[in-house]
Amino acid sequence: MMQNVHLAPETDEDDLYSGYNDYNPIYDIEELENDAAFQQAVRTSHGRRPPITAKISSTAVTRPIATGYGSKTSLASSIGRPMTGAIQDGVTRPMTAVRAAGFTKAALRGSAFDPLSQSRGPASPLEAKKKDSPEEKIKQLEKEVNELVEESCIANSCGDLKLALEKAKDAGRKERVLVRQREQVTTPENINLDLTYSVLFNLASQYSVNEMYAEALNTYQVIVKNKMFSNAGILKMNMGNIYLKQRNYSKAIKFYRMALDQVPSVNKQMRIKIMQNIGVTFIQAGQYSDAINSYEHIMSMAPNLKAGYNLTICYFAIGDREKMKKAFQKLITVPLEIDEDKYISPSDDPHTNLVTEAIKNDHLRQMERERCVEVVKASQYVELANDLEINKAVTYLRQKDYNQGKDFAQASSYADIAVNSDRYNPAALTNKGNTVFANGDYEKAAEFYKEALRNDSSCTEALYNIGLTYEKLNRLDEALDCFLKLHAILRNSAEVLYQIANIYELMENPSQAIEWLMQVVSVIPTDPQVLSKLGELYDREGDKSQAFQYYYESYRYFPCNIEVIEWLGAYYIDTQFWEKAIQYFERASLIQPTQVKWQLMVASCFRRSGNYQKALDTYKDTHRKFPENVECLRFLVRLCTDLGLKDAQEYARKLKRLEKMKEIREQRIKSGRDGSGGSRGKREGSASGDSGQNYSASSKGERLSARLRALPGTNEPYESSSNKEIDASYVDPLGPQIERPKTAAKKRIDEDDFADEELGDDLLPE
Repeated sequence: MMQNVHLAPETDEDDLYSGYNDYNPIYDIEELENDAAFQQAVRTSHGRRPPITAKISSTAVTRPIATGYGSKTSLASSIGRPMTGAIQDGVTRPMTAVRAAGFTKAALRGSAFDPLSQSRGPASPLEAKKKDSPEEKIKQLEKEVNELVEESCIANSCGDLKLALEKAKDAGRKERVLVRQREQVTTPENINLDLTYSVLFNLASQYSVNEMYAEALNTYQVIVKNKMFSNAGILKMNMGNIYLKQRNYSKAIKFYRMALDQVPSVNKQMRIKIMQNIGVTFIQAGQYSDAINSYEHIMSMAPNLKAGYNLTICYFAIGDREKMKKAFQKLITVPLEIDEDKYISPSDDPHTNLVTEAIKNDHLRQMERERCVEVVKASQYVELANDLEINKAVTYLRQKDYNQGKDFAQASSYADIAVNSDRYNPAALTNKGNTVFANGDYEKAAEFYKEALRNDSSCTEALYNIGLTYEKLNRLDEALDCFLKLHAILRNSAEVLYQIANIYELMENPSQAIEWLMQVVSVIPTDPQVLSKLGELYDREGDKSQAFQYYYESYRYFPCNIEVIEWLGAYYIDTQFWEKAIQYFERASLIQPTQVKWQLMVASCFRRSGNYQKALDTYKDTHRKFPENVECLRFLVRLCTDLGLKDAQEYARKLKRLEKMKEIREQRIKSGRDGSGGSRGKREGSASGDSGQNYSASSKGERLSARLRALPGTNEPYESSSNKEIDASYVDPLGPQIERPKTAAKKRIDEDDFADEELGDDLLPE
């Protein structure tokens, strides 16, 4: 065992710390002040000093050790150890008093301070990349594929579908080359799946828009069948869309349902859209019951306008009226999904309403409308801009805002241009006459119409309009001649028949008017205005049964005509069918909820039918809605007193306070007027509402008509101080009953009443 152990000779033994106990004169502190090298070492920042000239024994044995700079320094043996700061083989030994021995880097004597090693010179240049390397070729090819996909999308957005398809095909070819090169260089896991997906998806989309449906379906199949593509199943919806375009409804529904299964339940919007597609497919296939199931589910989960509308149409198709009504009710409750109009006041704040009214038609709003129309006209939707202008004009006409709906100045200028270009054109002359008629110059309008008829005697528009002009000029015989001539040309024209009936009515010949109106009914039996006109004429003639028949027919076709509702309610009051009168007055209160008169009539009908509790509840409800209505409080006081209720005293106090306030208000109004005519009229009107006054039974029909006519008009706001809400016939809650009226004459219907209906006196343009 000891044969492998080697003992070091004594000459090889080193003692790094030998000799430190030997005294050296250099450590004599008395000579330090005169030692220049020591003083310089003290003044330096690193504790170094210039080397001293000290002789080293030549017999000293050294061994090399590595330094921090990679050089080797030698340490003397214990026999000839160098002193601190001495130099051996050009290397300075560190001073023990400043640095720990053996733990500092040896620096060459006289080297400059260079902590950044700038003296070494610039670093060697990096090795240039090789352009022909496989990695660089792959990156360049991937960049080209991305650029081709982007160019294809841009071409599609610009409408160049063929170029978009060519770019998509090029991208597909280069992407396949890219995949092969990647497989040769790297592992298959490093293939860019996102790039492959985008290339295939873009290619399928371009095939679809170019109506190459077979190629598109094949490309989608490649994506869907590749399990490496996550969430690719949603593309089955696109495949369903293609089958729907091909009218292959069964496959379209199949792929829609497969796509629906792929979509998670948290993505509700996408599921709703797919279900809408399923519903549309069922509708096109004629399977309305299945479509109803889809749309009912949509309306229960996330209702929207399209689903609600299609659901209503489906119920209409199967003939289920009740469910169609319910579907329509759901439809109108769906929000419009647009921003709220900033010109509609969102609150009842008077200040906000004033600001909204101020900016509704200011210069900025007008400029906004003009720019909107200009932008649409400058776009590819020029026809839409024209439709918007027409719909805007029609909306103004339906609102009877003729000044907004018609640009008379521009129409007159264009009419002048047309007449100047062809003076013998009857259409140009007729339209010029229309512009003059609109300005109220009927004599001049008649001249243009006559000139048009001289140029073309078969111009029915000019003949019709000249009849209207003669009617405006009160030249009824000439107007009748014009319409009779027109009737000979247009035998079944409802407009002409109505105008003839209207002329006979103006000539005070109701029998002829009724005869011609009956012909109008034979042409259009469902026109509510014509039916109400017939009812009015029969009422004037005293034939109540015929009047009731036509008024009721008019109400059946259009149950929102307040005058017809008023007549029917008065008719049932006259015949003492209070319960039937109630339903008409209740409908009137729904149409005009701010008019207190209808609720008072409902309460009065309850009272006269003997249902006093219902009448009391109705009066109380009316008082809550209109707390400042004096007549309602009077009825409450009388009814509570007769029924022995304690509330009579409270209502009496309120009535007294309101009457006092009303009296003060009337005095202020009277003092502010120059004459007493207005206040006298007001006192006469208030006399009709005085609870202590009854009228005689003479002229009963006039009394009922006056009672109904004395009520505020349909377009007048309710005023709590008004004294016209109810007549003396309704003053005493337990007083005499209303007697049968002899007539309920109403104002005649002129041409303006038919502006929104099928018939009317609008001028006929050529």
